[in-house]
Amino acid sequence: MAEITLSVDVDAPPQEVWDALVDWERQGEWMLLTEVHGGLGKGEKIAAYTGRRPFGFLDTMTITDWQPLRRCEVLHTGKVVRGTAAFEIEALPGNRSRFIWTEWLILPLGIVGELGFRVVRPVFIAGILHSLRKFATWAPTR
Repeated sequence: MAEITLSVDVDAPPQEVWDALVDWERQGEWMLLTEVHGGLGKGEKIAAYTGRRPFGFLDTMTITDWQPLRRCEVLHTGKVVRGTAAFEIEALPGNRSRFIWTEWLILPLGIVGELGFRVVRPVFIAGILHSLRKFATWAPTR
């Protein structure tokens, strides 16, 4: 299992950050190479296509925890991405917020997957950090 936790501070209150985060249909405006569709609330499904068609993959998810303004957790149920992810919002002083993204990925292929992820991990992290920085400027203005 691989765990990755990244965060970004946003110049917006938790309500605005939450609303931006769970606006799945517009997530492609800030998330690198991703198009998302899905529902809102525990038990609802989300589908994210990552890449540029026809090159990419579908990441299907089920929302397993839904605490508006605070936390959304998903279970990755697709063939490529497995594990869980949590998206959390923390209130900060000055009407600001922190968006925390954590992934607990189940790596395929045993030791081969572990070794492969060591190579891919920096690129994966760079992509998420790019997306989080874009989110921090996009969310307050959407």
